Amino acid sequence: QGFFRGDHGWYDKRFMYEEALRMPLLVRYPNGIEAGTVSDDMVLNVDFPATFLDYAGLAIPEEFQGRSIRPILEGSTPDDWRTSMYYRYWMHLAHHHVYAHYGIRTHKHKLIYYYADALGQGGAIDDPKEPEWELFDLVADPLEMTSVYGDPTYAEITAELKKEMYRLQAEVDDERYEKDRG
Repeated sequence: QGFFRGDHGWYDKRFMYEEALRMPLLVRYPNGIEAGTVSDDMVLNVDFPATFLDYAGLAIPEEFQGRSIRPILEGSTPDDWRTSMYYRYWMHLAHHHVYAHYGIRTHKHKLIYYYADALGQGGAIDDPKEPEWELFDLVADPLEMTSVYGDPTYAEITAELKKEMYRLQAEVDDERYEKDRG
């Protein structure tokens, strides 16, 4: 996981910005992966256990959240492979100075909801803030310098991203923040 060294004005690694969220994945397996293979598919760390079991020839338990990336590594992305991913940082601990938030990333956009509430957690920042949103067009603004949340041009995209984010939240049995229920 990347670490902010002043990027976006932060020194941490828990925010959903690209510097912390995206990491290169290098895999070497001469018997099954062609050298120089490159993919832009969304791979998550929850995919690693399923991948290891797959390469070991073992069954992948149904309760695993992730999927084996073996087909991708071998050059064939499944038709039903994810096109979005969900992220949540919930700890809101005082010594991190990172507000609790969740969001969704697609290949072209990222939507983040900062709810900044300790939710009664011990050791958490007890300084509630009004929730706020950020939306980034990752094609037009890959460095995420200008949020376009609230821009009427992005109203349809915002609605689609929220719908998908709530679907992914439900898929992993996560809860929406109480002020994000309207």
